[in-house]
Amino acid sequence: MVRNIGESRLFAKCPDGQVIIGVDEAGRGPLAGPVVAAACLLGPDAPAGLDDSKKLSAKRRAALEPQIKAGCRWAVAVVEADEIDRINIFAATMLAMTRAVGALVAELGQEPDMVLIDGNKTPVGRVPEWRWPARPIVGGDALEPCISAASILAKEHRDRVMRAHAEVHPHYGWERNMGYGTAEHLEALREHGPSPIHRKSFAPVAQLVLL
Repeated sequence: MVRNIGESRLFAKCPDGQVIIGVDEAGRGPLAGPVVAAACLLGPDAPAGLDDSKKLSAKRRAALEPQIKAGCRWAVAVVEADEIDRINIFAATMLAMTRAVGALVAELGQEPDMVLIDGNKTPVGRVPEWRWPARPIVGGDALEPCISAASILAKEHRDRVMRAHAEVHPHYGWERNMGYGTAEHLEALREHGPSPIHRKSFAPVAQLVLL
């Protein structure tokens, strides 16, 4: 599923004339919920103070997200837990990145010169639909502003998804742990069992499913 494509508006290319898209994901490690990837092309009105979303306070991320959406071109893609279970989390992450970039490129109507991806691997050769030049950058969410922006968008989007799920399944404390395997979450898993959005292929959940 692809969601929240940035509205069309006039954007400048990067200063050297190239179109550079940054990509990052949120949610590889949790026991529940989707993995989310965001792709972002910085515009001339991109906000200052972009950084790795994990280094920013929740208040700062919340303030930056609408500024990024207003000043950049962006897309967010979601791969749900059942698909993660079918193809594994690494493949799901690569797929989410591919969907996000594909949605953004379709919105732009122009192919990027380069896609910068946080981490040490890219979807090149791993997802058949991936067709763009890509470069992995370890720690890129703290080094490249376009990746930082994508990091913030992915994190904020996923957190909203998990808060919404927490209203339906209040036992697990997802509004606090966002699906990660905290002591609170693991205790609730043992008491209530897995929910429909738990990743049944992940060990702590799989062990309960087999009981």
